[in-house]
Amino acid sequence: MAKQTSLFTFTGKAGNMIGYYRDGKHYFRSMPETVRQTTATRRAAQRFGAASSKARLIRGAFANDLDVHCDAGHINRLNKTIIKGGVRNTEAIAGFRFNQYTGTDRFFTVAPTLSENRILHIPPQALPPFRGISTLEVKVIAARVHFGERRVTGTETAMIVLDTREAFAGAALNVDVPGKGTLIVALQVRGMCGSRASFNRKYLAADIIAVQEPQTKQVFHKPEHQQQAMLQQRLQSLATPAHISPTPLVIQRE
Repeated sequence: MAKQTSLFTFTGKAGNMIGYYRDGKHYFRSMPETVRQTTATRRAAQRFGAASSKARLIRGAFANDLDVHCDAGHINRLNKTIIKGGVRNTEAIAGFRFNQYTGTDRFFTVAPTLSENRILHIPPQALPPFRGISTLEVKVIAARVHFGERRVTGTETAMIVLDTREAFAGAALNVDVPGKGTLIVALQVRGMCGSRASFNRKYLAADIIAVQEPQTKQVFHKPEHQQQAMLQQRLQSLATPAHISPTPLVIQRE
């Protein structure tokens, strides 16, 4: 009777071997002893690492509050979006879909807007009818992310339910999350079948709709002619004799 032997298979790295599948078959290959990187590939690796770190923070900021399942490729898609827009340009992620199959524009043909005072305005509009969908559950998730400190500094949520048979009069929601960092606002819409959400992914949307960078203090420079006048006054005071010194400015404390 022939003796049977079993081959241990694995995927990934084990020691100096790498296991992987291709076309339904399992293969092994050894790792190269040295990896040569050009300047371009090294920079690309650094950009990818920075984008991945940033994307991880963004995903974590919304993970606990999202009720819509993300598609399988959302991690890579977010990384690519950040790299394409520039790692330092967080505003480039506005419009990103956690569920690539459906966007919030399917439900709101007139897009929401975020004002400078951090009020999210959803304009009045007619809601499109959907077969089997009686209401829309609309959830706003606002998060502050401090990328320099690599942490989420705060999150806030608000929810409204809209009857698809009635005209929508619009809504204004305060999304001003206290704390430091970039404000990122996501809008989630779920089509409801009675008291439960639809299982059909075309009725489930969650998009990043707005990004607002932290406001920096403005430095106001005095016009050049004012600076010259102040310098002239200073020179005149230095030339004034000591016994004719001007009256000193008195600051009264309460």
